[in-house]
Amino acid sequence: MARKSRSLLFVFLAILLSSALNEASPVWKRKATVGGWRPIDNPKDPKVVEIANFAVTEHNKEASTALVFEAVVKGETQVVAGTNYRLVIAAKDGSPTGSKQYQAVVWDKPSLKFRKLVSFIEISN
Repeated sequence: MARKSRSLLFVFLAILLSSALNEASPVWKRKATVGGWRPIDNPKDPKVVEIANFAVTEHNKEASTALVFEAVVKGETQVVAGTNYRLVIAAKDGSPTGSKQYQAVVWDKPSLKFRKLVSFIEISN
């Protein structure tokens, strides 16, 4: 009986210690949870730039505009059934004020060769 109690106590303490260490770990070292937004480390990554170009092109088709992509300022990704990209994009619209910033959300499912512009709005710099 005492041996069984010690074994259970050991297992309980191991679980408790593991839980405490996980809570004490820095947030940036924890794995992303499905559904949470994570910052994009490199906005110049070719895949991110491709997604941003897609967003501008699709917006131009849908809104009959002529925006010209300049750069990805920053962005985040979200794991869903595929990946959502929430990007801040710099683009020119032909006005004398220069480039403006837009926030675009693109849903990408590379395994199905599917990509959809979910939203595209102008934001203040």
